[in-house]
Amino acid sequence: MDINQQKEQFSLTYIRAIAAVAGYSLYRPEIDNDSIDLGIVSRGGVGKILSPRLELQLKCTARDILDKSYIKYPLILKNYNDLRINALVPRILVVVLVPERIADWIKQTEEELCLRHCAYWVSLRGMPETANRNNVTIELLRSNQFTPDVLQGIINRISFGELP
Repeated sequence: MDINQQKEQFSLTYIRAIAAVAGYSLYRPEIDNDSIDLGIVSRGGVGKILSPRLELQLKCTARDILDKSYIKYPLILKNYNDLRINALVPRILVVVLVPERIADWIKQTEEELCLRHCAYWVSLRGMPETANRNNVTIELLRSNQFTPDVLQGIINRISFGELP
């Protein structure tokens, strides 16, 4: 498996862990032609929309892209355009940051299994068109960590007809 495949598998596992703790199911499109890697669905719901869904474009990087208050990620133009549309199921970009060395991605003891480092999310819905030809640099606030509590909040907002 090459490094990009390892990053893809790690990011999928990271999101599976977050969704499991939050109490949600996952689905994966058979073909990724719409920039959607995973979908998250809640059974039932608390708002006017039952069984709310959220779709994710996942990226994983070991690049030094951290700033004091945000991270910058160069997103391929096709992904940018697919994520900024007014889709029926809300979409977000999730970027998982990992250490440079693969051996540092996880730490395991009898007491814990630690997945390193962190995932950040942003909604690109409604973002403007761009004249860029290849990619768009996306700024994700470091305060927008993708955690089980945050995921539950996003799903609850969707269930009330709000955006992530």
